Amino acid sequence: MARPLSVDLRERVVARHLSGESIRTVASVFGIAPSTVSKWARRRRETGSVKPAKFGGYRRRLLEPHREVVHALVAAQPHRSVRALQAELAALGIRVSEEAVRTFLHAEGLSFKKNRLRD
Repeated sequence: MARPLSVDLRERVVARHLSGESIRTVASVFGIAPSTVSKWARRRRETGSVKPAKFGGYRRRLLEPHREVVHALVAAQPHRSVRALQAELAALGIRVSEEAVRTFLHAEGLSFKKNRLRD
């Protein structure tokens, strides 16, 4: 996953721009896009800092409020496909994507590789 560029680099870029150099000149010296220089300069004017905004973070699982329902459905029929489980949840009024179901099952330890020997 990409990461924000360092604060040190951001400060050096903005300092050169504030000293009078053009955006394009500063961008070519540091090997970054001119739009990046202008965005960092604007951030410095608006917030007083060139630090990047929050990047990434925790996303709550959409099925967490329905944990007991999912566990009950899986216990009743453990070898059901993710798509079938998603359809049953939708019938109960819980509309989520297949990926949300898959992620929740994996996090809860309810996911396993399906094969013929498990029947």
